[in-house]
Amino acid sequence: MNATDLSTHALLDSQEKVVVQQATEFARDLVAKGAAERDACPVGNLDTETIKAGKSIGLLTMAVPREMGGLGLTNLAVSFVLEELAAADPGMALVFGATGLFQTPLLVCGDPDLQSEFLPPFLGDDLVLACNAVAEDKNGTDLVLPQHKPYAQNMTTAIPDGDHFSLSGTKKYITNAPFAKYATVMANLAGSPGSTGLTCFIVDLEQDGVRRGEIHDKVGYRTAPAGELVFDDVRIPKSQVINGVKGGWDLNEAIGNLTRVTCAAVSTGIARHALSRAMAWCAERQQSGHLLYQHQMSARKLADMATRVSASRALYSEAAILSDNVIPTPAYEPAAAKLFADRAAIENADSAMSLIGAQAFQRDDGMDRVLRDAYGPRIYEGTPEALALVITGDMFAGAVQP
Repeated sequence: MNATDLSTHALLDSQEKVVVQQATEFARDLVAKGAAERDACPVGNLDTETIKAGKSIGLLTMAVPREMGGLGLTNLAVSFVLEELAAADPGMALVFGATGLFQTPLLVCGDPDLQSEFLPPFLGDDLVLACNAVAEDKNGTDLVLPQHKPYAQNMTTAIPDGDHFSLSGTKKYITNAPFAKYATVMANLAGSPGSTGLTCFIVDLEQDGVRRGEIHDKVGYRTAPAGELVFDDVRIPKSQVINGVKGGWDLNEAIGNLTRVTCAAVSTGIARHALSRAMAWCAERQQSGHLLYQHQMSARKLADMATRVSASRALYSEAAILSDNVIPTPAYEPAAAKLFADRAAIENADSAMSLIGAQAFQRDDGMDRVLRDAYGPRIYEGTPEALALVITGDMFAGAVQP
């Protein structure tokens, strides 16, 4: 039940197949073995040794073009890699994914100057992480859905200042924030209502005026530290604006459509892990003289779980193929893939808890981590409710309004 068995791999080139296989082995042999220990560590702990091992096979530069020194993976291949990581420890998938999310607007914009300045650090010997800072305390869907942008409150603000901008505000719930070197930051141009002046900036988080705030004590995904970024009159050169002033909305939508594909892959990995736990238990546990999987009720649960994994993977694969071949990336397929896969993760974790029973309710069993991690994907890159608006917005595009 893993991605490397898929006939879809015929769409990958030979180098991508090698990378996916390496990622599968890395996840199985290293990431999975340390998942429980990382989950139990104090808030803000970062497993740098495992991350460095992932970096050694290119997982911090998955989408960076080969001519620039990266792996040059398609979105389909990146999705397969992230499913493998998530099946072992979804928090580790987020550490690598969040760094890739910083790189995405640089790759989308195609600016050679920005790419030549801010992509090479990830290819050097030092471990460099990054993040994408969009979320704020009072602004959730107001920074995801264009129709909500006039209602954003107390946005991080960018004030023009000669050949610079001055950034002030606070970003919250940002994966990798406690340790990231760089961030892409969405800020609103001063004087623009709500977030109608959304603009994307590249920020060196080690410069003056940047402070790392609270490290969040998350229920799940504890392998991937997340926290606040506080900006106090941080001076950013105008040359570090991506996609132009007020170009943040178009960029944010493009990134969101791409990222929902990989988020669906992470959810699929969680659903797959829950299934594997349930299968292992049901192949050994006997009740009434028969193994659990031979009982009709248990068989039905296992069949539903397996179907959810297969359907989730099919949906994200279709969306990934479209994102690799259609410009702009469609909104419907990535949103639908994430909507379904996020629910599959939760339902599979719940079913595994039910099948394993009292043993799964013990802290040392590890199923509590799977259950807690399962609820993470439904929050970021669009809640189910936000995704529903994206999906129906596409469905009714062009409909006559009353």
